[in-house]
Amino acid sequence: MRRIAMVVLLAVLLAGCADAAVAPGGATTPTTPGSPTTTDAPGRVVALPAYYVASTPAGFRLQREFHRVTTTDAASDAVREMFGAALDPDYRSYWPAGTALRSPVVAGDLITVDLTAQATGPATDPAAARMSLQQLVYTVQGVLRSTLSVRVLVDGAPAATVLGGIDVSAPVLRGDAYAVRSLVQIDSPMNGASVERDVVVSGEAAVFEANLPWEVRREGVVVRSGAASTAEGQRFSPYSFTVTLEPGTYELRVTEDDPSDGAGRPPMTDTKTITVV
Repeated sequence: MRRIAMVVLLAVLLAGCADAAVAPGGATTPTTPGSPTTTDAPGRVVALPAYYVASTPAGFRLQREFHRVTTTDAASDAVREMFGAALDPDYRSYWPAGTALRSPVVAGDLITVDLTAQATGPATDPAAARMSLQQLVYTVQGVLRSTLSVRVLVDGAPAATVLGGIDVSAPVLRGDAYAVRSLVQIDSPMNGASVERDVVVSGEAAVFEANLPWEVRREGVVVRSGAASTAEGQRFSPYSFTVTLEPGTYELRVTEDDPSDGAGRPPMTDTKTITVV
């Protein structure tokens, strides 16, 4: 009987390991120079970071979503997600229509991304074109957890420009996060999510003295409000808070603190619409 019990216990433990959750961004393994970035076992579901462009009081900035995808090549699939539609209607991709990944992303001394010929066309919004190039850089670097420069090819050959004239003749460097990213970001829950009454809101922000004001609105009326603390002030760092809500549809809103009392630019915000069930 003891022998049978041990066999049953071992089977339960192995089943539990098979259902282990995957961290946002997906697990990655080192790649050799010139190799495609195949990082996950076949059929593995991972949360891939995909960046998009959003309009803010400081101009166009990057915002991020985590998309759950079944993948064998996390970096390539993250780029494909980036060219698609965001869940949040405030986020967009301004790459020319039809732009796609031509061949798998390759990681070596550089990260190489090979795009289709449509990438050289004009962006739908010229003012957003330069930020769109950073959208690509942040997406591939984010999923690979790397800061390597990004070499852009078009139809398999080195490209001079993309997005109607943005120079990519040299490997593209990562832009400074404070000049490129929105300073406030809700990562969870995602826009359109259905959640339970105790709503855990989490994300990343770079805000004054680590203070992050938040509100919950229902049909435009503020029903809950407060302030969360980020792990560090004036640096991109995580935050989390929990708010209990009755069933219904709500808008979550986080915002920069405004120590200038309106003397400076309007604060950056991020919002998500959720349904409490």
